[in-house]
Amino acid sequence: MDTNDPLDFEVEDDLLKCPPINNKRKKIIGLDDLLKDHYIEQDKLLEKRNKQKKKAKTKAKKIESSYDDEDSKEARLTRIVEKCHNQLTAFGEEQEIPPWGVKVFGDKKAFPPLESPDLGSCNLLQSFLNNKLNSMVELTADKGDIFLEGLLVNGWLSKLAYLCGHVEKTVAIWAFNTMLYSSKEELCNSSSDFWCAILSSEKEVDQAPVKVDWFPEYMDIRRALDIYGFLFKFSSSAKPNNLDSDIEGPPQNIRAWIRCVTACCLIRSKKAIFSTVEAEEIVEIIICLFLDRQFQGLLVLLNDCMEAIVNYFTDQEWCSSCENIAKFIACRVSKDLNCIQTIECISEANSRCKQLRSAVAYQTLLSCFDGKSFCFTGSS
Repeated sequence: MDTNDPLDFEVEDDLLKCPPINNKRKKIIGLDDLLKDHYIEQDKLLEKRNKQKKKAKTKAKKIESSYDDEDSKEARLTRIVEKCHNQLTAFGEEQEIPPWGVKVFGDKKAFPPLESPDLGSCNLLQSFLNNKLNSMVELTADKGDIFLEGLLVNGWLSKLAYLCGHVEKTVAIWAFNTMLYSSKEELCNSSSDFWCAILSSEKEVDQAPVKVDWFPEYMDIRRALDIYGFLFKFSSSAKPNNLDSDIEGPPQNIRAWIRCVTACCLIRSKKAIFSTVEAEEIVEIIICLFLDRQFQGLLVLLNDCMEAIVNYFTDQEWCSSCENIAKFIACRVSKDLNCIQTIECISEANSRCKQLRSAVAYQTLLSCFDGKSFCFTGSS
């Protein structure tokens, strides 16, 4: 037994046992290792910062590039605006656009004298002259015109026409000339009422027809306009002056003229007073009247006349007549606000008015492009 060995009781007592000796040595960290770790961390931080700076720089370049694009677009837009402004200035931007309106009436001519029907050839006057009641009326040869005017103003002339079923040529011509050339407003309006009543009886189915020995022709209608001073070859490109002036213009008889033309158009089924070419010219005249500002108070009469005259044509006539009218108007009216007003004045009351409105607009566009037709096609 070795003397250094523990005794028996020492082996059995846990408190007397010596702890085992750990032969492992703890690792000792030197300064070099600490510096190395420090430099590694510094490199990582520097690399991270460089990446952040690079991202920020790239973002800044993108923003700067977008700003440059916006600046370039703004610069281009500014140049375009300046170019347009310079072109408008060269075209006379400062000049005022003249209002729409055309003087379609010039100097009036002297009205023809109104000739009363001959007492000897007028059966109506003869019937009164030979009647027993003539002692009360006191009708004489030199008072025939006064007597007829009284019948006309009081509405008895049309009633006698319905009662007799007949209007003599002398009476018809006298009433027509009185309507168009009388300076007395009352006589003018009464004559207009008489002729409209006689003409309207032609289109009534359930009314006894009135035999009329004389109907006006287109030359009678046109001659009246010529006397009124209508400019059949006016130019709307001329500079308008005093468009709203009442000093010049048609006489008051123009109202009766419009009403008479309307009534003549409404009896096409019974009697065709106008030829196709004459009806086309009437449509052109009515459109020209729309362009005169002095007729603003007669728009209802003009619209009624326009509807009547476009319906005067037969279906076979209308297609070519509509195109002819549109071409005439497009060539005659200047390319300013007047050409727009020309289109606007044609109502859309019926299909033919709509067709005429479209045709005038199309021909106006063609004339603006010097007659060149353009086709616009889009990709589907």
